[in-house]
Amino acid sequence: MPASPAPSSSFLARLGWFVGLWAGGVVTLAIVATLLRIIIFHQW
Repeated sequence: MPASPAPSSSFLARLGWFVGLWAGGVVTLAIVATLLRIIIFHQW
């Protein structure tokens, strides 16, 4: 087992970074959509 932790940990780190980036993008899109909705409702 001592030889495999490096690729496994690298894969987990890459997967965690990708998931974090995707989640951050989803949250950012949700915030932008909410702000646009508020702006549109206030303009109308």
